[in-house]
Amino acid sequence: MNGLGRIGTYLAIFTEIGLVLLIAVLAGVLAGSWVDRQLGTTPIFLLVGLILGLAAGTFAVYRLMTRFLARWG
Repeated sequence: MNGLGRIGTYLAIFTEIGLVLLIAVLAGVLAGSWVDRQLGTTPIFLLVGLILGLAAGTFAVYRLMTRFLARWG
């Protein structure tokens, strides 16, 4: 692969990593915030959602990178 194609590939993977982390964390925080509003327990489930979102995002990035490295090395 030429240099320009490799740069495009890296830009795509870095963009996907950022979006995956953003969506996972945002979903966790929004879900936790909703549960907190329903139960009246303000920061507890928001923090739980944040931690779960970070864990899910980290796992998704790990899977993404293992597939990427297996293909492109």
